[in-house]
Amino acid sequence: MCAALLLLSICVGLPAAARAGADKRAKVVRGLHVKGNRLLDARNRVVRFHGVNRSGTEYACIQGWGIFDGPNNAASVRAMASWHVNAVRIPINEDCWLGINGVKPAYSGRNYRRAIVNYVRLLRRFGMYPELSLMWGAPGTSRATYQPGAPDKDHSPALWKSLAATFKHNRNVVLAPWGETVVNANCFLRGGVCEATYGPNDKPYATAGMQQAVTMMRRAGYKGVIAIPGVDYANNLSKWLSHKPRDPVRQLIAEAHVYGKNTCSSVSCFNRTLAPVARRVPLIFGETGESYDDSDCGSSAISTIMNWADSHGVGYEAWTWDTWGTCGALISSYSGTPNGAYGAWVRAHYASLR
Repeated sequence: MCAALLLLSICVGLPAAARAGADKRAKVVRGLHVKGNRLLDARNRVVRFHGVNRSGTEYACIQGWGIFDGPNNAASVRAMASWHVNAVRIPINEDCWLGINGVKPAYSGRNYRRAIVNYVRLLRRFGMYPELSLMWGAPGTSRATYQPGAPDKDHSPALWKSLAATFKHNRNVVLAPWGETVVNANCFLRGGVCEATYGPNDKPYATAGMQQAVTMMRRAGYKGVIAIPGVDYANNLSKWLSHKPRDPVRQLIAEAHVYGKNTCSSVSCFNRTLAPVARRVPLIFGETGESYDDSDCGSSAISTIMNWADSHGVGYEAWTWDTWGTCGALISSYSGTPNGAYGAWVRAHYASLR
């Protein structure tokens, strides 16, 4: 009988610490989660992203002509699945999500949020992990028409709180409080007036930091994975470990953006600055491509980047699943036809990872 009671952690004489340990072991994580330097699914299997960015939701709404650039239906996601994509990064516009600064109601506020939530559900139907990343924001009454140097103190905290509350019951998404920053590591962690400017006159503005982002998301009830990028346009992770936000549930991953021609785009730089981070926490390349300036249409850089990532257990999301006709566009049609040597190489590489 005592053995049965022990299973219920109520046997007389069982220490409180032992009961607490049994309670913790009894808890089951029902979705994507971090354990050490690995990203695991609900069945504790290793998950490594081989995904894409789906650009459009950061700019169409603020420009006043839609929410997505191109289709967002099942057929378009099925085309992604045919490439063996398992993760999709969705850029978020701050003004559109919050419904502020004069964005057309049809493309902002509740309508924008509902469209994003529905798209997340659709991606999950096809077994893909969505990453929602705040990308375009703006201080004060300025409109969020591009990606500035850092999240703004005026609106980004409200976005983080709302985003976290929206997805607090979904443990199969990744939330990213920012995309690419130009501010120093101290300011990016704590916020303040530093290198970030906005508008035609490059006026400095008060920024919000990653510690505030993590704190607000947790207080809003979100217990899932949060991606924290590096500095220098997310290409520099040399100070990531020393400036990692405190997280009570220990569910942070590191995010780098790595393109050909970046300051850090060589194997030697990866080994020096990215590998130490990947040994401590899960690492993803939230954006990656052949060249950051869209000047190269080949596959020499992306093959170096992805092959290094594969050998170090690092995930990646290629830029971008859009039909722009540029070097950095992966596709020439939303049925999944690859665009040029770059798109063809990425599709073949993803097929090889099956």
